Amino acid sequence: MFGDVGSGAESWHDIRCMDFTAELEARGLIHDTTDRTQFAARLNSGPIGVYVGFDPTADSLHVGHLLGQVGLRRFQKNGHRVFPLAGGATGMVGDPSGRSEERNLLTRDELEHNVRSISQQLEGILDFSGSNPATMVNNADWTVQMPLLDFLRDIGKHVSVPQMLGKDSVKSRLSAESGLSFTEFSYMLLQANDFRHLHAEHNVELQMGGSDQWGNITAGIDLIRRTAGAAAFGLTWPLLTKSDGTKFGKTAAGAVWLDPERTSPYQFRQFWLQTDDADVRDRLLRFSLRTLDEIDALLQQHDAAPHEREAQKALAYEMTAMVHGDPAAVAADAAAAVLFGSDPRDADAAAMGVVAGELPLTEVSAAECDDLPALLVECGLAKSKGDARRTLEQRGFRCNGEVLELDSNVSEMAALKGGFHLMQKGRTSHHLLRIFS
Repeated sequence: MFGDVGSGAESWHDIRCMDFTAELEARGLIHDTTDRTQFAARLNSGPIGVYVGFDPTADSLHVGHLLGQVGLRRFQKNGHRVFPLAGGATGMVGDPSGRSEERNLLTRDELEHNVRSISQQLEGILDFSGSNPATMVNNADWTVQMPLLDFLRDIGKHVSVPQMLGKDSVKSRLSAESGLSFTEFSYMLLQANDFRHLHAEHNVELQMGGSDQWGNITAGIDLIRRTAGAAAFGLTWPLLTKSDGTKFGKTAAGAVWLDPERTSPYQFRQFWLQTDDADVRDRLLRFSLRTLDEIDALLQQHDAAPHEREAQKALAYEMTAMVHGDPAAVAADAAAAVLFGSDPRDADAAAMGVVAGELPLTEVSAAECDDLPALLVECGLAKSKGDARRTLEQRGFRCNGEVLELDSNVSEMAALKGGFHLMQKGRTSHHLLRIFS
């Protein structure tokens, strides 16, 4: 699905870099850049080293970080050298950008655990093999052992306090009631030094991030110019919101995580599937690795029959496959089909395994199935036996896709894969049964 550059079939000159810059614009992925003409010219001249930083504030990234990962993947597909950075050092300080108050500081053990976890997630999306492999870096490797006086002498002297005070991330916090600690104030210097180090050691010329990172990025560009006399570039993308102005990546249950233990592949799929029609074009443009022509064709198909939600289905599958792999995406799609339309008797074991992980389960004896209204109450599908009887008379319950009658006995029905019985009220209320003798 993702496609790879560097397989031998494509040369650098076959990849139209000027068109790539225009594509980033068309996808809404450029909020700010350093000089646009110079930036496009540099991309056109050959592969560029590019990095995005991810601070380990938790042991998992969430969909709010995914644009950075997809951005690196997009550059990698276009022949550029990509460097995902885990902030083992900057995570000890905490970025004040976009924050109204100081972060809680993590212990070294917590940070090391978080770095290991998010590094694995980054390695799942980017290609770390082949002729153009991604390179994972951790800023703790060059920061933690650096003496304070060396840092002040070699880095601090090149950055003026008025320059730092002029950055939006600093100004906003200075005017806030909580103020800004010296610890947070120093974050900009640390990130600037990351860019300087990667430029010196790996010829990284471009740093990318969300629009709230512009001040930190330009501080690094200035530091490279002052210490190495070289040009470097910055690119930020707009921070994502929904069409109604609410924050992207949040649900009623909280953040949508990339860790399958925190947000299951099925729940992850459902998050993307529930994208509003008003947002689906923007989400496809920014997150999908499909070509612009492919996205246009998909949106035309969607517009012809919006109720089929083909655009959302395609987006949900692609993002789930990207983060969790194709088998998980296939199983999540199959589980959704079981719950919302397909005959559950056709579901395979993988699909039922996903369903079992998402639904409440009640285990009962065969004898307990003799009283169907009581069983439906126990499953939470009816408020009382009287409510159950009324709904049964209205043919409102199903088991394994079959309509239940008042005299139906669930224990006599063939179980689904995994030994489950899928109980259903209406279209959206589901419960699993497992019957033992």
